[in-house]
Amino acid sequence: MSDIKQMEAVILCGGLGTRLREETEFKPKPMVEIGGYPIVWHIMKRYARYGVRRFILCLGYRGDVIRDYFLNYRYHYSDLTISMKTGSVTVHDQQDEDWEIVLAETGALTQTGSRIAQVLPHVKGERFFATYGDGVAQIDIGELLQHHIDKRCLATLTAVHPSSRYGEIQINNGHVDYFTEKPQVSNDAINGGYFVFEKTLFSEYGPKNPKIECDVILEIDILEKLAANNQLAAYELSDFWQCMDTYREMKLLNSLWDSGEAPWTL
Repeated sequence: MSDIKQMEAVILCGGLGTRLREETEFKPKPMVEIGGYPIVWHIMKRYARYGVRRFILCLGYRGDVIRDYFLNYRYHYSDLTISMKTGSVTVHDQQDEDWEIVLAETGALTQTGSRIAQVLPHVKGERFFATYGDGVAQIDIGELLQHHIDKRCLATLTAVHPSSRYGEIQINNGHVDYFTEKPQVSNDAINGGYFVFEKTLFSEYGPKNPKIECDVILEIDILEKLAANNQLAAYELSDFWQCMDTYREMKLLNSLWDSGEAPWTL
């Protein structure tokens, strides 16, 4: 079995986030905050809980904001003494994570499959995690990895049953029989990200020259082909998962954090 502590996580951070324009006009969606921390930090904390400490962030739209955040990470959350005369900075109660982060520029308009293919030279192992930079989950990363190993496929995705964006009602003779706010979608699962990939799959299914072929879409051009060849496994997650596509979803995630009951931290 792979040593999870030696594995890396690739996080897609380059999308435009057009459906969350209230927050993403001046920053990328992975930098939209939950409880004062960007959502990408929450994702990384989940992986780190299981021993993953090396992260490769695929930058695109407003990647400079992500670069600045991590370059100045300790300054964001620590007390500082600044000498205006010398310019020296003393950090008090220094806040650091035991992480190694690769900030990889992959292009503003590059598609997801090409982004991952571009950063493969930074991936040291032959097997790695990957996910989107806009969704949190109460996921056991160790179980996900073991499921991937057991299925002996080139790739594994996490299948989730998200809550509906809308309340659901049952009507009988003009009266509401029942009303359910944001019921769980139970009939069909969707791709929730949180992948495990064998690095070799990109040599067969990925772009040959990802810096030139920037239009390869992970979900269509790679995952669909893997599924057709019985090389895509699904790890079914019944616990909490939530993406942050809209302002309403951002408010939901922040309310969970403020309540002290954010499931992805449990």
